Amino acid sequence: MNQCIRMAALAAIVLATSTTAVAAGKRAVTIKGSDTMVILGQRWAERYMTTHPGALLQITGGGSGTGIAALINGNTDICQASRPMKPDEKKKLRDRYQTTGVEIPVARDGLSIYVHEANPLAGITVAQLKDIYTGKVTNWKDLGGKDEPIVVYSRESSSGTYVYFKDNVLDGEDFAPQVQTLPGTAAIVNAISKDPRGIGYGGVAYAKGIRIPPLKRDAADPGVIPSEATVRDGSYALARDLYFYTRKKPDGAIKAFIDWVLSPEGQQLVTEVGYFPVK
Repeated sequence: MNQCIRMAALAAIVLATSTTAVAAGKRAVTIKGSDTMVILGQRWAERYMTTHPGALLQITGGGSGTGIAALINGNTDICQASRPMKPDEKKKLRDRYQTTGVEIPVARDGLSIYVHEANPLAGITVAQLKDIYTGKVTNWKDLGGKDEPIVVYSRESSSGTYVYFKDNVLDGEDFAPQVQTLPGTAAIVNAISKDPRGIGYGGVAYAKGIRIPPLKRDAADPGVIPSEATVRDGSYALARDLYFYTRKKPDGAIKAFIDWVLSPEGQQLVTEVGYFPVK
């Protein structure tokens, strides 16, 4: 089922379930945040509402930062985030709700480097990525490729993936001015699939129609690609958790959904979407 059909199916399920829920006086469980996780969240919601008549879930994206802000402001029950909450965000939760929130890893990801399918790049180190994104390396010939400029793509600053990449690849340094910011991972994949000079990054589940070169911790590393095994054992340098955050210990309908997400059925959907299970 392609994404457009799946979205339409999900909308139909939400509408049908919403009618039942409103008639029964039920309120939707709201889930907001990570663009990296939005397809996974939609699949979870679709399956859960199909198998749990009367359940109602409302899923929206916007980025991890947007989801965390909504959690702090009381506008969502669950935040989906592709990065850990920062200390200042936890402080805002504590100041408002006397709790720093509950962090629940629900899936794993290998943050992937994207290049065009025709790009012969045999591998890339974390240091080389930093040099590209901070503007120190601007030509593919410096990486053993053709004498042509590197076109660099990135996520927007509200993205948890952007923050994770900045913290773990750029060591907190700023992105170069020439880096092109796109509004979602799908947009980056689409751009690189049409641009042989392009490079970008994002969740492994989005990597369709592009190539993921092996990632090296340093020049001596032979390089690995993200897989369940390399993410689980930590040999992949950019392995990360994907999270649910709640303001307090989950209960009621929220707990029931999260328990199901962490169940074998929920975790099987993680694999089907293209991420890796936490168990």
